[in-house]
Amino acid sequence: MPISSKVKTALERGSWIRKMFEEGDRLKAELGADNVYDFSLGNPFGEPPEEFLNELRRLINDPTPGMHRYMPNAGFTETREAIAKVLAEDSGMDFKWDNIVMTCGAGGGLNVALKAVLDPGDEVIVFTPFFVEYRSYIDNHAGICREVATNKEFDLDLEALDRAITSKTRAIIVNSPNNPTGVVYSPRSLEGLAGLLQEKEEELGTVVYVISDEPYKKLVYDGMEVPNIFKLIDNSIVVTSHSKDLSIPGERIGYIAVSPIAADFQDLMDGLTICNRTMGFVNAPALMQRAVANLQRVCVDVNDYREKRDLFYENLTEMGYHMVKPHGAFYLFPRSPIEDDVAFVRAAQKKNILVVPGSGFGTPGHFRISYCVSKKDIENSLKGFRELAQEYGLIV
Repeated sequence: MPISSKVKTALERGSWIRKMFEEGDRLKAELGADNVYDFSLGNPFGEPPEEFLNELRRLINDPTPGMHRYMPNAGFTETREAIAKVLAEDSGMDFKWDNIVMTCGAGGGLNVALKAVLDPGDEVIVFTPFFVEYRSYIDNHAGICREVATNKEFDLDLEALDRAITSKTRAIIVNSPNNPTGVVYSPRSLEGLAGLLQEKEEELGTVVYVISDEPYKKLVYDGMEVPNIFKLIDNSIVVTSHSKDLSIPGERIGYIAVSPIAADFQDLMDGLTICNRTMGFVNAPALMQRAVANLQRVCVDVNDYREKRDLFYENLTEMGYHMVKPHGAFYLFPRSPIEDDVAFVRAAQKKNILVVPGSGFGTPGHFRISYCVSKKDIENSLKGFRELAQEYGLIV
């Protein structure tokens, strides 16, 4: 057999997001890009802010000798200091440069964090719906993924979580603003999570780390604020990237930040650093570490995403589609007009509309729309969405 049976199974299962993205490329080649409406991938359409481009030009035009060499596996001290300063201001806690490990994006960061805390057979709880790769990331490190459903508004269901936590629970992944729903978990829910974990850790004699996956934290609307996880939960680890807030997903730059009061802090930081190296990342990209150091308060124009959300949300709800209105990220997660969300996605594909079935996110009966696209694509797709609404009886 040329590849392992485990990898072969993964290939067969695949990622719906990538499948639809690849199908989009095929259709665009066949029909022309203007005739295909690809809402499958969270790949920012807009360009990075001018501040990022200026910083890049400065570094390239006036290079520091040795700027492309290896550095400590956790990253440049000056970049980690810049991040720690912002985290300290936002949380009121004593963050220092050695609370931070620079990573190859949030995906790399999540794998490093899971590698550092999991023994084979340890359990990681994720809330459905969730980012499709969580299952694979957990499996990468011999962990077991335990899925806990959210409520009808896609907020945390603490009673369900209470039933799911066991002596084998090692970590809980929280993603807010959420991919795929765009929901921001409420302060009340996160405070309840903090209280529940305190009780469970005392009852079971264990430590449960909350890994907060935050690449969309700056992309929020309608005056919404994302609760600071460090203020609420002692054993918290934030994993994030600049893929979305600076529109540079291809540059793969992010970081892990660990609460200064987390259990086994120094062992955890040492573990994260060695895992960053031994997993083959070695270190985060040197040029990008320098480029983002002074951009921790910079973000793309959030109003652009809000306008696209409103355009889609108002038109689709008028057609009869039902969904929770998102207050962050750049996704909509409507209910499918039919129970079989995969069948609906295939029907949409016949209208040259590419969306992703909710089954891929652990929540069948829905589909995800990524609206980090051009406004023109959204406007031109509405005719096809309306035809689908008529075909499935949403419009009488």
